[in-house]
Amino acid sequence: MAMRKCLIIGAGLAGATAARLLAEKGDTVHVIEKQPHVGGNCYDGMSQAGVIIHKYGPHIFHTNMTEVWDFCQRFADFNFYQHRVMSYVDGQLLPFPINRDTICQLFGIDIGIREIEGFLADEVARSTYKNPPENFRDAVISQVGTYLYEKFFHNYTRKQWAAEPESLSAEIAGRIPIRYNRDNRYFTDLYQGLPIGGYTHMIKNMLDHPSITLELNADYFLARSEYDKPGKYDLKVYTGKLDSYFDEAYGRLDYRSVKFDFRYLDQKQFQPAAVVNYPNDYAFTRITEFKHMTNEQSDKTALCIEYPSADGVPSYVVLNQENIGKRQAYFDHVHDLEEQGGTLFVGRLAEYRYYNMDQVIASVMKKLK
Repeated sequence: MAMRKCLIIGAGLAGATAARLLAEKGDTVHVIEKQPHVGGNCYDGMSQAGVIIHKYGPHIFHTNMTEVWDFCQRFADFNFYQHRVMSYVDGQLLPFPINRDTICQLFGIDIGIREIEGFLADEVARSTYKNPPENFRDAVISQVGTYLYEKFFHNYTRKQWAAEPESLSAEIAGRIPIRYNRDNRYFTDLYQGLPIGGYTHMIKNMLDHPSITLELNADYFLARSEYDKPGKYDLKVYTGKLDSYFDEAYGRLDYRSVKFDFRYLDQKQFQPAAVVNYPNDYAFTRITEFKHMTNEQSDKTALCIEYPSADGVPSYVVLNQENIGKRQAYFDHVHDLEEQGGTLFVGRLAEYRYYNMDQVIASVMKKLK
């Protein structure tokens, strides 16, 4: 195959992965990024507390896909961090995901791990929901029952999405883990950790190839006619908002953002876990203390308090029935373009899906095979 000229729109994880894979196939790759830095929503850097902070909220890499893990290992060494989350409910910090210890503390009982599955089954049996689940509420209650749903999920979801849980797709609840034992790790994947030195460092290494050129502060939509000139590029890989590419022809898709309040304290530790959720109290959803994740040593600590917002950098796709319908209309157009071979759509925004980082990389790998 002759060497192709490729344009990558976006220098986040999806764009960097695509750029590297194409360069290693022998193609020449030009990456454009409208921000003054690479990394997308994985962008991170050193803080005044002497620890790395994630500028768009905590990112923990976890995967069961060896091919994806091995690919990332080429560009960074990873620490051995395993993520733990707590939830502030009824004035106490409880392990989350829900496990044996969560149930015993919340209900004031003492039962063994062999009894947890039956306990949750009884909670579900006492609850009312539609089966198969028609929405987020149904999906969660079908797993843990109404009482635990209301304690841990109902108000958190309303804050996060600014919508009633009944209006959200059951697909969102597919990410909620439940434990029937005392395992308090948020993820149980075979491979877990954070890149030492940060995600920005890892992505810069991905883009460090003689066949890759990078152009920052370059907005595709401000010079689209130039980038789209016939014959200029053989392949275009788009990682931005799906509806923006098509000038919102089938309607605007909804995205949720987050406003981040970073605080720096002159103390070694603020909370007992990397992330504490606040489902029922306060306007924010969670507080992250980064040094738990990075294993960095400092006499100071850095916090990130998250306030969900309708405005700002798009972080989450809103999977309600209206957006799912619009997504399908766009996907029909995407399918035609991808079949023609000149354009690919990859990543969370371009595919309008909730992807974990490993799923982003796997999606790119699949499309570029």
